[in-house]
Order: sequence, then C-alpha cells, then structure tokens
Amino acid sequence: MLETAETDIAVVGAGIVGVACALQLARQGRRVTLIDRQAPGQGASYGNAGHLATEQVFPIADLSIIKRLPRMLLDPMGPLRLDWKYLPKAMPWFTRLLLNLRPMPFQRSVAGIRRLNEESLGAWQRLLGSIGRSELFQADGSLLVFERPESRQALEALRARMQQQAVAVDLWSADQVRAAAPQLSPALLGGLFFPRTGHFIDPYRVVCELFEAAQASGVRFVRAQVNDGRLHGNGVRLASDQGPLDARQVLISCGAHSACLTTALTGKQVPLDTERGYHLMLPDEHQRLPFAVTSLERKFIMTPMAAGLRLAGTVEFAGLDAPPSMQRAWQLHRLSKGLFQRELSVDGATPWMGMRPSLPDSLPVIDRVCDGRVLLAFGHQHLGLTQAAVTAEWVGRLADQTGGMEMAAYRLDRF
Repeated sequence: MLETAETDIAVVGAGIVGVACALQLARQGRRVTLIDRQAPGQGASYGNAGHLATEQVFPIADLSIIKRLPRMLLDPMGPLRLDWKYLPKAMPWFTRLLLNLRPMPFQRSVAGIRRLNEESLGAWQRLLGSIGRSELFQADGSLLVFERPESRQALEALRARMQQQAVAVDLWSADQVRAAAPQLSPALLGGLFFPRTGHFIDPYRVVCELFEAAQASGVRFVRAQVNDGRLHGNGVRLASDQGPLDARQVLISCGAHSACLTTALTGKQVPLDTERGYHLMLPDEHQRLPFAVTSLERKFIMTPMAAGLRLAGTVEFAGLDAPPSMQRAWQLHRLSKGLFQRELSVDGATPWMGMRPSLPDSLPVIDRVCDGRVLLAFGHQHLGLTQAAVTAEWVGRLADQTGGMEMAAYRLDRF
C-alpha cells in the first residue's frame, strides 16, 4: 500500500517534463509526490537526441506527407514510417493531422511551437544554473548540412522560412563547415548554422540531477503504475498497483501514456499518439563533432555526448504495444557513411527505442482544468527535452493560478 502522507500535488510521470515540473512545484512550497512505473528518466527522456531544438518551429509534417504516405507504408527503414498493421488505428489521428495542415491551423501550430521554443533556452539555463549543473548543457549551436547541389534551393527556402519566424540562422559555406567540423566529409557543400541552439552532454543525467534536486526539495517518489483516477471532494484519488493515493491536485505528465488518465479524470478524449524514435550510441566516437549536426538529405542527427556520439532520428508510427524494430537504429549508422572522412566505429554500439507523445497539431497540452484539480503537461512530440524547462515554469504559474491567455493555444478544450 502507498504511504498516506498528505500530498498537495501528485505528478504522474517521471520523465524530463514530470521531474522538472515536480521540482518547480516543490520550490513553490507544494508537497509533491512523483509517481512512475519506472525509475525517473527511463522512458523517452533516456534516449532522446540531446539537441535543444529551438530552431524547429514547424509542425512534424506538411502537405508533402500525402505524397509520401505510400512510401511510409512500404519502406520499413524510411525516415518517416507508418506500420501498415497500425494504419486502421492511426487513421483518425492522421485525418486530424491533415486537417491541421490547412493554412490557418498550420500557422497557429507554428506560432505555438515558436512561443515555447523562444523561451526554452533561457528556461534551461535558469533551471540547470539553479541546481549547479550548467555544464550539462553546451550552448554552442547546431548545424544542418547538405551534400547535393540540387538541395541548395531547398536549404535556402528553409532558411527564408525560418527567418520569417525570427529563428536565428546563418548560411555557411563548405569552407565554414570544414573549419568548424574538420572531421566531416569535404564533399559537404555547406549548411545552416543555428546559434541559439545547443546540446546536452548526457540527457539521462540531466533527469537524474533534476530528480536529486527535487528530492532535496521534498519531493517524494513512488514507483507505481497508475491505472485510473477520479475526482472526489476537493481533490483527486489515483488508483495504482500499489494502492490508492489522494492528493489535492494531480499533474498528468506521463508522455505517450497520458491519454487514458486524462480521459478518466476529465472525460475528454485526447487524440494522443506516439512517434517512436530510435538512437544508436557509439561509445568509441569522441571528439568527432563540436556540436550537433543534422543531414538535410539523410534526415537524422548526430550529437556529441560524454558517452560518445549519438545518432538519432526517424519517426515511426506503430503504437504503444508493437515491439521495437532495432534495425531502424542500426540503419542510422548506414546513413552516416559518407558524412565523415573516416567511417564511424560501431564497436560496443547500443540501439534504443523510445515513445514520443504526439498530438495532431504538434502542440502540447499545458492546462489547468476541473476547477484546478487537474493540471496537464504532455504531448510535446520530439520537443520534450527542448520544452521541458519552460513547461515547468508555466505549470508553476498554472498551479499558482497566475497563467493567462498566453497559454490559450495549449488548452485541452481545443480538441
């Protein structure tokens, strides 16, 4: 049975968003209980690309996805894959996605992503500074490279779109790329450099350090599977495999697993699906890159970390229950061939797959509902790490009832 210690806010989900929110709420004087079926940081937060992707202000798809759908179904190794067996279940979500690609909804999504991203760098610097771990983040920018002459037009068009959204971006020549990252192939033709981005040298350690700070601030952690919940009296009762837990409020921040509990407590059906992402960790590859580098044509990212070089990327829609296809992780090494002067070593390499929670308008839910008894912070798609610190600040304002119209785009009732 769970201990009956009085809880002001139960935070369900101990990924990067949930842990950051638990720390924020505890610092505001709340008695916080953090609940997860796994140890903190063991879900999608464990193996993300480690890139602070503030430049990624556009939704996960555009209208070209319609033309790409047949390939998504037929190519198991493609950068964007839809498991044909999952297609019937995914169709309502994809229908909503397509509706959100119309001009007005698309622009609302861009504005919503951009607002969060613009505050993300500063929020992370404040958060890591507050726990004395600023060294875990390197604010050294990131680079998008291209290698085919016919890609130059697409690259320059992307630069123009980003400049329209006030994203800081510089066009780099091939010589500038070679000077900054001399181990990359001399065949690369140039790229876009994003100075207001950066990378985390160990995303999992970031979660662990925040968790330690949260515990030091009084957060209690309970390892349990929350199965259900209901509103009662002036609070919330959660049902778990370790017994019930009562709290005055609950924060649902359990990523791709947030939909059922949200429906149980609010009565609202949330169109939440999962982008399954893969990485391949190369422990022998240190000092290859000074910052994160993405390939325009190959559509994956390479991030230097304390434990080696992490290759990450691809989006797979196959639901929560299908087993991982680790061939997709190993495919990342094949994609890297030709990008360096010397091929990357796979000695000791480890593959990984995680579930990234995604909503069809590419915006998270950040909200206060049910007379304030239910707080929500989930659905950040592949920007969970990027937006975690600013989300925690916003959740703190919601808990204190100081959040205003600036959060309207992320409300639950938009669905």
